[in-house]
Amino acid sequence: MFRHTALFFGHELRAILRNPAWVLIGIMQPVLYLLLFAPLLTTTTRGGTMGEALRMFTPGAMMMIALFGSLFTGFAMINETRNGVLERLAVSQAWRPAIILGRVVKDMLVLACQALLVMGVAVLMGLRLSPAAALLMLLLMATTGLFAASLSYGLALAIRDENGLSQIVQFFALPLTLLAGMLLPVSLGPQWMQTVARFNPLYYAVEAGRSLFAERLTDTTIPVAFAVFLVLGALTLTWSVRSLRKLAG
Repeated sequence: MFRHTALFFGHELRAILRNPAWVLIGIMQPVLYLLLFAPLLTTTTRGGTMGEALRMFTPGAMMMIALFGSLFTGFAMINETRNGVLERLAVSQAWRPAIILGRVVKDMLVLACQALLVMGVAVLMGLRLSPAAALLMLLLMATTGLFAASLSYGLALAIRDENGLSQIVQFFALPLTLLAGMLLPVSLGPQWMQTVARFNPLYYAVEAGRSLFAERLTDTTIPVAFAVFLVLGALTLTWSVRSLRKLAG
């Protein structure tokens, strides 16, 4: 299990290292939001400072990476399915879950690295963050990536069409972004929006991130977010592995 997972993880990671430009491009949108949108929020925070605005906005910007980065990872798998590469891997001697798990671990690592860069930019802009809060945020981003990447691979194996996957992702991207409070806290909206937002798993990740950035490390939103995404990650990973087995069958 570990050896085959490491083999597929290494293969996917080498592909990223051969062309790291796409990884850097993936963080440009959140960084631009930090540079251009966060300063506009200083008047909406309690202290009215850039540090307070960054504490509120940076977790949402990091979740944008998880949403718009990990959910599009399935496109490469669709291409491999069409070319027959994935079928040959699925009927080989490899442990089948490792084919998915190696990719997911790679996506979690890339997501954590991107989050580290975004936090670095926020610190340069005036954010103050303790090492414990930064470490927990990186773990939360990796857990979020487990869910989002597994979901993307499951959708790719179920749909097997780039246009269909693109339409599904784009259809859900905007409401998930707004109802998670990535740009502005959901608490600023009407009561019905606050109620609907609780059915969005990304809402819990954003709220936990804001608790971490506010140094409220014992806040209940943090374990709730980890529990939600660990359960959803296990479910979507199981679904994607079963979809791969059906492809092989």
